Amino acid sequence: MTIHRPLATAIFLAATLAFTQSPALAQQKTPSVDAVLRQMDAASTHFRSAQANFQWDLYERVVQQTTTQNGSIYFEKIGAKTQMGAKLLPPYTKFLEYKNGVLDVFDPGPDHLTVVHAAQYESFLTLGFGSSGTDLAKAWNITDLGNESLNDGSGPIETTRLDLVPKDPKVRDSITHVTIWVDLKRDISLKQQFFLPSEDQKTAIYTHIRYNQRVDTAPYAIKTDKKTTIDTH
Repeated sequence: MTIHRPLATAIFLAATLAFTQSPALAQQKTPSVDAVLRQMDAASTHFRSAQANFQWDLYERVVQQTTTQNGSIYFEKIGAKTQMGAKLLPPYTKFLEYKNGVLDVFDPGPDHLTVVHAAQYESFLTLGFGSSGTDLAKAWNITDLGNESLNDGSGPIETTRLDLVPKDPKVRDSITHVTIWVDLKRDISLKQQFFLPSEDQKTAIYTHIRYNQRVDTAPYAIKTDKKTTIDTH
């Protein structure tokens, strides 16, 4: 399975959609992992929204260069579903919205909208933001890498590092594994690192997190017009 370029960009946001569970690679559960998943289950019931500033760093091994993108993002739980919006700042200005299984990526420069039917990718798109431990275990083989303190801009936050290997072998063709740093009290990720078969790496760092506050979606609105070109996948 090849992930579309716009979707690969969205994965940078940090992400969740349930992949088909494979019986291969049986989950290696330890008491520590079980405890972490139970804490995520409990915290996910209180999660309503999260907003944050982000920095995305893409390291390309072939050219040995890192590209950095900055912006803001929100995740909001509506019923049993989570929607997401993000705004990338210049010089990489883009607007992204994930809702009801559809990902919209708008590039205002060329006035172009890419629409990706992406429901099967939700486990990437909302990874670590309000997703329960039970849902996480359905899509990933999980290893507990221990605790680590990170600073989210307001002070040190104790996180648990989890290494996630996709259960779906087709997904592993695109991403070999993901490491996330999870604040178990709020069920949110402060950092995510994606490892690709090409040996490229994508790192997302989230700071100044506003937890369970009212979300103003206006700054993330995608504004198209009659001249907007549209590409659908």
